[in-house]
Amino acid sequence: MTKKLIKEESNKKSDTKERKGKIKGESTKITGQLTPSEIVKELDKYIIGQDNAKKSVSIALRNRWRRQQIAEEIREEILPNNIIMIGPTGVGKTEIARRLSRLSNAPFIKVEASKYTEVGYVGRDVESMIRELSDLSVNMIKQNKTKEVEGKAQENADERILDILIPPVKKRATASEAVKTQGKTELGFNISNDDKKDNNEANLKTREKFKKLVKSGKLDERVIELDLSSENFPMLQVLGPIGLEEMGLNLQDMFGNMVPKKSKKKKLTIAEARKVLSHEESQKLIDMDRVIQEALDKVQNSGIVFIDEIDKISSKDSKSSSGVDVSREGVQRDLLPIIEGSTVITKYGPVKTDHILFIASGAFHISKPSDLIPELQGRFPIRVELNSLNEQDFYKILTQPENALIKQYKALLESENVELIFDDESIKEVAKIAAEVNEQVENIGARRLHTILTTLLEDILFEVPDKQKKRKIFINKKLVNNKLSTIVKNRDLSRYIL
Repeated sequence: MTKKLIKEESNKKSDTKERKGKIKGESTKITGQLTPSEIVKELDKYIIGQDNAKKSVSIALRNRWRRQQIAEEIREEILPNNIIMIGPTGVGKTEIARRLSRLSNAPFIKVEASKYTEVGYVGRDVESMIRELSDLSVNMIKQNKTKEVEGKAQENADERILDILIPPVKKRATASEAVKTQGKTELGFNISNDDKKDNNEANLKTREKFKKLVKSGKLDERVIELDLSSENFPMLQVLGPIGLEEMGLNLQDMFGNMVPKKSKKKKLTIAEARKVLSHEESQKLIDMDRVIQEALDKVQNSGIVFIDEIDKISSKDSKSSSGVDVSREGVQRDLLPIIEGSTVITKYGPVKTDHILFIASGAFHISKPSDLIPELQGRFPIRVELNSLNEQDFYKILTQPENALIKQYKALLESENVELIFDDESIKEVAKIAAEVNEQVENIGARRLHTILTTLLEDILFEVPDKQKKRKIFINKKLVNNKLSTIVKNRDLSRYIL
């Protein structure tokens, strides 16, 4: 008998191990841990060209997954290969980083290096980027946990609504029980156990009927009164240059227990009440300590910080003693310990930045990467140059990506029952005009397509709601030229409009 039990227990463990193995294997693909070639294919859906940049970021992302699979002794020694992207505005630098974070399901934040030079010697505290990344990660994990308990939270919310509509027998019997004397009610009648049982059964049946009505939405417009706890915490003002966030303190947690929570009555429809109560119940079911632990782990091992405009804090003449250059170099020296690895105190706890991936970008028109201080240059070993976009690239951008601008405008006009149709020649003409204006005025890359298409479709977007429904609008090369040729030829006008 004992041998049989041991064998069954062993089979259970092996089954569990096998299931865990399958789940782990499946989650590898789900969580964005793709092969470099698969990552490039995913990026190709949204970004045209820039193959070198895509290749570099795909290897960096895959290396993060590889690091998690190796022995712990050497794992801590493997540092991320931070990347610096060099190229003009509007060529896809930010979009590559943003799509990368979505593929890896990692917390991602974009900051602008120039923001840290705006006030005095050094502007915002550079450590704030890690605190913001931690906030984002906690919210991500919290949303995931909320989805996991969504079903249970909705059930609990429905029960609370039913308690208001059809109170349980116990709650209704409280008043009569208070005036009982020797097993009698205030009317002098004994309440037998059978009567109580019948009342309970009737109450349960009624609740079941109403539960179906609540779930089906037939009672959505009915108004009920709820006791809702007030989550508002009195704002505390701290005098001085250092804010609460910079100190890494969460006063709500520190003093939350000292301030009694208030509740107030509010009238809501059942449809609104279900949403409010479901949210309240989900917060009760979530273990926030576990959420914070997972979030900080995700920040430290998967977090991505995108530092834009890093060329704005580089100095062409490092020996210059002007105030602006001193401020820029000060920001570089403040960034250095965070990028090379340090511990930042946040309101959730300490965060180590050793394995956070930093991606920097800049146009570097005036300065060059070598103008950065040598220590900071060394922290960005991977350098990728992104190419300027030409006419063929603009044509592909308008037609190929899943979020192409033409597809977006078509979807917008479909809401008005209008089908917008571009012929191939008109799209080529738009691409040609975008390339010409970028050469003549200022090269803002693919962002030029936004201004050109908005100008081209302005009258259509304005007039559509007032005209008859369900029709087609054709955009051809002639229409594009009639609308845009005058603006393009007049350089001053194109500078103003486009």
